[in-house]
Amino acid sequence: MSEAKPFPLQGIRVIELGTLIAAPFCARLLAEFGAEVIKIESPDGGDPLRKWRKLHQGTSLWWYVQGRNKKSLTLDLKHPEAQEIVHKLARHADIVVENFRPGAMEKWNLGWERLSKINPRLIMVRLSGFGQTGPYRDRPGFGAIAESMGGLRYVTGYPDRPPVRVGVSIGDSIAALHGVIGALMALHHRNVNGGRGQFVDVALYEAVFNMMESVLPEYDMFGFVRERSGASLPGIVPSNTYVTRDNKYVVIGANADPIFKRMMNAIGRPDLANDPQLAHNDGRVARTEEIEKAIGEWVAAHDLERALDVLEKADVPSSKIFDIADIVKDAHYAAREMIRPHRLKDGTLLKLPGIVPRMSETSGDTRWVGPELGEHTAEVLAALGYSEEQQRQLKRRGII
Repeated sequence: MSEAKPFPLQGIRVIELGTLIAAPFCARLLAEFGAEVIKIESPDGGDPLRKWRKLHQGTSLWWYVQGRNKKSLTLDLKHPEAQEIVHKLARHADIVVENFRPGAMEKWNLGWERLSKINPRLIMVRLSGFGQTGPYRDRPGFGAIAESMGGLRYVTGYPDRPPVRVGVSIGDSIAALHGVIGALMALHHRNVNGGRGQFVDVALYEAVFNMMESVLPEYDMFGFVRERSGASLPGIVPSNTYVTRDNKYVVIGANADPIFKRMMNAIGRPDLANDPQLAHNDGRVARTEEIEKAIGEWVAAHDLERALDVLEKADVPSSKIFDIADIVKDAHYAAREMIRPHRLKDGTLLKLPGIVPRMSETSGDTRWVGPELGEHTAEVLAALGYSEEQQRQLKRRGII
């Protein structure tokens, strides 16, 4: 039998001090690729996400994803004894991830100045609504607020209606990804360039703003404010959603020059395919209405499967809009093992998403699903030298 390949972050220890989405998602990604993640939770119920959305026997199904590969340690951080336990963990940790309002960690004697003195090689990822500095630093900030302040909400929806949100907490997730990137860059600097540890300051609104493409230089140069454009991608033609004859939706992205030409020929419009004014995107933008009318009429004359068949044969990027039922039964998802079965402790089989990104030599994995509250408290404390009697005393006092 061949020896199991190591995970790319094997040997990295992470302390997660956070709740809900941004910090836990950041730490989850590190855990999926082999980091030892010790998640510190309040003994009084733990991470609120354990009770969010659909529950199975009292536990959120989302928790089984967000908490996978993590160890759960319960600590009441208001107690000095609990803070001392974190200090002991920090001495041998590589990364701390937190998403409390600025000042909370300092109030618990767990701020950057304190932890970095304990361990100068430590990296601290600090995710907050508005960052660790600036006039808004003390405001409460969730992903929805970040999406609004970062500009995303303003451009999402239809021009004649109020702005809408994406159906998931995208602002928190975008911030989490920036947190992972920052942590890995700081690790590289520490390990390869001989640098010290450092803290990574991720403001949720700035992470969202970083996704906003060219809205800033367009405003700066021309005073142009990008508005909501419905299902189309503004300034890039054609890229839109169309209704089929059987009242379904097809998304088409034919905005690259050769793809546009292939598509127009495929739908019986060689006049548009060969029009020199439409050979490049800037010319197509000027005639957006005409192009959208031609595509919309063609799609409306065909059922979804027929439209997709024609577009696929013409090598035009297109898709129906998948709901989760479509995803679960899709052959490509299955072939790439993006729908993975796991077994809960009560024996129930549960499908969870596969691991992204896929790596040729050191891919990540789900080693276990989200743990029970405090499941690893005894293990972690024993490794720090706490006897069973000391642990019983801590438990009696509500510290663990």
